[in-house]
Amino acid sequence: MRFLLYLAVISSFIIAGCSAKANKPDASEEIELPVLQIDARDTLLQRSYVANINAFQNTELRAKVPGYLDRILVDEGTFVKKGQVLFALNDAEYKVQLSEASAVLASARAEVKMAQVEMTRVEGLVNKNIVTRSELDLAKAKLSAAEAKVQEAVAREEKAKIGLSQTMVRAPFSGIIDRIPLKVGSLITEGTLLTTLSDVHSVHVYFNVSENEYLQFVRSGGMKENAGQEIRLELSDGSDYPHSGKIETMEGEIDKETGSIAFRAGFPNPDNILKHGASGKIVLKSSVSGAILIPQRSVFEIQDKNYVFVLNKDNKVNMRSIEADTRLEDLIVVKSGLKNGDRIVYEGVQNVREGNTVKPRLLSFNTLLGIPPK
Repeated sequence: MRFLLYLAVISSFIIAGCSAKANKPDASEEIELPVLQIDARDTLLQRSYVANINAFQNTELRAKVPGYLDRILVDEGTFVKKGQVLFALNDAEYKVQLSEASAVLASARAEVKMAQVEMTRVEGLVNKNIVTRSELDLAKAKLSAAEAKVQEAVAREEKAKIGLSQTMVRAPFSGIIDRIPLKVGSLITEGTLLTTLSDVHSVHVYFNVSENEYLQFVRSGGMKENAGQEIRLELSDGSDYPHSGKIETMEGEIDKETGSIAFRAGFPNPDNILKHGASGKIVLKSSVSGAILIPQRSVFEIQDKNYVFVLNKDNKVNMRSIEADTRLEDLIVVKSGLKNGDRIVYEGVQNVREGNTVKPRLLSFNTLLGIPPK
């Protein structure tokens, strides 16, 4: 019984090996495969990048002084103007502090007047040689001390005024109010978040490009030649944003972890469609003359190198290394390794071996890739 089981296992391995050989033709067999002929052409390339949308200005509004929230003068999502009062804290304590500071200032000024009168009196006595000059020096010192108290009192009054003014929270710029987490009567401490204000009359859109694409950008003139280049924004639902934007600037260093660098584009936002924190895709278009494009499915990798199968004049396939310039969604722009007129295996490369003879089924490059004729 064991012997029969052993024979069955051996037979299954032999059958599997034969099936594997049957799936991959040897070099002498002719197989029919779809084939593309390279057609170099001037074309317009389109690249898309994940984008993060930020408001032109987006600021957290926090309380500068503690107190109870007395009034909320705006609603969430409303547009406010620069300087408009948004929140009011209870200001009774701050009014008392201001009154105390003003009283101290008035007292200090009175002391200055008294010191001035005293100094004048002593000057007269010194001139008549009734008292010594040291008495005059003492009177001058008292006046200086009184004047210093006035300066201190002025500073305290100014501080009290600032504290009182900060019970009214105003908009630092025109924009849209975000969520208001607190309610009237809430106890506010210094630094408590009241809301966030966003100025979205225009937006900053950030997107990352690879180091290779950054170098191409630099060689094409960098910010000097390309700043102001109009670009398109695709929204998260796949629709096109109706206004074009322009590249404005880029970061100063390449991210070591991702090998990319962030660019910033500016877009107008007259209808307030774009919000801070939204996402989308930046779409860049560039024209390339004499571009050689091939489908991704025609390419296979061996040890991090790209290869295609090229047909010679006798329709035999040879494996050829290629260098990719740019990878698009389903296409590769070839930098080197192929030339105009070459024929490559379009698909089924996994079933082809070096030296196979192919019966080509020629495909239309224009129809296949959706590229209009020259």
